[in-house]
Amino acid sequence: MKRYQLGAHTKHDLKVHLVWIPKYRKKVLTGEVAVRVRDLIRQIAMEHEIAILSGKVASDHIHVLVAYKPHMDVSMVVQWLKGISSRILLQEFAHLKKAFWGRHLWARGYLAVSTGNLTDEMVAAYIAEQEGEPVHDDSRFVIGDPSKLPPSRR
Repeated sequence: MKRYQLGAHTKHDLKVHLVWIPKYRKKVLTGEVAVRVRDLIRQIAMEHEIAILSGKVASDHIHVLVAYKPHMDVSMVVQWLKGISSRILLQEFAHLKKAFWGRHLWARGYLAVSTGNLTDEMVAAYIAEQEGEPVHDDSRFVIGDPSKLPPSRR
């Protein structure tokens, strides 16, 4: 049986796969910098109660699979990981400060993909099996191709 994390009034299992790159996708995450960024990400995660389940530092990008609490936003988690690590790395490594003038080590964006063991179809089937009054939806909001609806619903 799967174990959920417990909060005061919640049970949750929230995980997200994050990927981000240095500006201009420069291959600067090698040697001492790679070791230091790995240690910084671990430290930042621990300070903010984020669990790192897996991760890898490549020469030009970072992959991290993290578990987070329901009150946290994914954007907030990324802001902590990228912002704090960037500031410290630029302070500690002079060659990075020269390569990334303007006090920005990381590129603006990131990839965030939620993970889980359930598909959308499994959740929909589970909800359909639950007790309760059936809901007859006659709204005009349609998911999918409207031409496949009966004429009365178009």
